[in-house]
Amino acid sequence: MLNVLLIEDDFDFAETVGDYLELESIVCDYASNGVAGLQLVGENAYDVILLDLNLPRLDGLSLCERLRAAGNDTPILMLTARDRLDDKLAGFEAGTDDYLVKPFELKELVVRIHALAKRRSGQIRVLRCGDLEMNLKEGSVVRAGRGIRLSPTGWKILETLLRASPAVVSRQKLMDAVWGETPPDSNSLKVHLFNLRKAVDGPFAMPLLHTVPGKGFAVKAEDGS
Repeated sequence: MLNVLLIEDDFDFAETVGDYLELESIVCDYASNGVAGLQLVGENAYDVILLDLNLPRLDGLSLCERLRAAGNDTPILMLTARDRLDDKLAGFEAGTDDYLVKPFELKELVVRIHALAKRRSGQIRVLRCGDLEMNLKEGSVVRAGRGIRLSPTGWKILETLLRASPAVVSRQKLMDAVWGETPPDSNSLKVHLFNLRKAVDGPFAMPLLHTVPGKGFAVKAEDGS
């Protein structure tokens, strides 16, 4: 069952959408303004965020930009009456993954939700955990202001762990994400993780890269962030 968040200030419209999604076995949380929506995103995990542009307290573009700047890669579908090309370009620049102009058929909304829910957003620019920051656009990794150099494989491993952070990634899922259908010998992951831990944690007092016995690996700070 999918879980989505609808951030929309038109209550009647939101109620119509929510009722229809429920019939399609999609659980829909609701926020009537941008600040409330931002809070719900911080408290819950969603498969897709449905985001209106004209919102009180915090508009949709600003909310989208904040989520992407914070490293949130939940797919975002903007719902708006603005149909000009410039408006759509502004939405994609802010970090949305898809754009649906009102009025629209609810069946189409469901199809787009299912399509977006199959992947994480490609619009994310920065991944963070504690004082560690990976800038996907610039291709750089920094911890506490200090640049970190990684091998291409080390980069893929760290990106996979940061995208899941603070959750644990199993050994098999990590290998599938990095090497796909052509995994290396059994010692390669161990060696790459050793080198990654040396680069990311070696010069610092607090470790971020953790081995969770029997479960896999995780990047997380002591406070869980």
